[in-house]
Amino acid sequence: MVTTDLKIQKASKSRINEVDFSNLGFGTEVTDHMYVADYNRGVWAGEQIVPFSNLTLAPTTLALHYGQTVFEGMKAFRTVDGNISIFRLAKHQQRFNHSLQRMCMPELSREMFDESVCELVSLEQEWLKRGGADVSMYIRPFMFATELRFGVKASEEFKYIVFTGAVGEYFAAPLRLKVEDSFVRASKGGTGTAKCGGNYGGAFYPTQQAKKEGFDQLIWTDGSEELNIEESGMMNIVLVIDGEVCTPPLSDTILSGVTRDSILCLASDMGYTVRERKISAYEIREKIENGKLTEAFGTGTAAVTAPIACINIQGKDCVLPAQSENSFRHKVSTRLNAIRIGAEEDKFGWNTIL
Repeated sequence: MVTTDLKIQKASKSRINEVDFSNLGFGTEVTDHMYVADYNRGVWAGEQIVPFSNLTLAPTTLALHYGQTVFEGMKAFRTVDGNISIFRLAKHQQRFNHSLQRMCMPELSREMFDESVCELVSLEQEWLKRGGADVSMYIRPFMFATELRFGVKASEEFKYIVFTGAVGEYFAAPLRLKVEDSFVRASKGGTGTAKCGGNYGGAFYPTQQAKKEGFDQLIWTDGSEELNIEESGMMNIVLVIDGEVCTPPLSDTILSGVTRDSILCLASDMGYTVRERKISAYEIREKIENGKLTEAFGTGTAAVTAPIACINIQGKDCVLPAQSENSFRHKVSTRLNAIRIGAEEDKFGWNTIL
């Protein structure tokens, strides 16, 4: 844990006793504090932890007009020995900086990122201790442009904030997805590999249209005639084809998922053949029909792994076999969780213990 002289202003009263930890949703219950810092003239200043509160912004705040805003998402867990562990802190810092660089925003040093996350989670650790085994702490670092100007330009002033929230399960049931063949989430040379706000806002319209048709989410493609798949809604996608663990290769149109990376690492360690290759929607349909595609699931920080029950390709439902305790997804999810909570040795060095 980082030890500093960081200024901490504690909330006068905690909200923790108002929360029903047995009935947590996702993204609604924030904890009591947040880390804040401001950037101006090439220097970070005002680093502190303060009570969680609303922000006051001028209408000319650049982020509100031109989309210079980037975020990250990671989780902390209560371990079996009662400690608090943050999962893959260094990997998230690297991805955050990649996104910031792409959006012309100041990168964070490892020391500042670690301090902002570790000190805040340490302060809020009682929220994890109150919840059961299914409760984790979601950590949201984000940065946005704060320069006051309505002319088009890259901002030179920014605010960095980290807040946390107690969360439960994200998806309760296997997903029914539609392969999107008209809209694309990202294009080559764009910002698809950055975790910036515009990528998500631009995906809302086709996603809402799909939900009206009875689907839970979309599978995005590269927009080619082959309909090569890229992501599953807000997640990366993993398929088990002929016993091999397959996923689309990373590119500038696919977000480099930390959970994706963890799943692939564990798959190799468990003896599975891992293939990162182009996979078309037509191949998916064919492999499901001939029984060679046995599993499909999404991966991400929020959902961890979300099983896919049905993939609709150009109007035709392709139904996958029901997953069981013998499925790869179940085995790898169980092992990943065991590492995060300290029930299995962390031989990969993924956990930061507070």
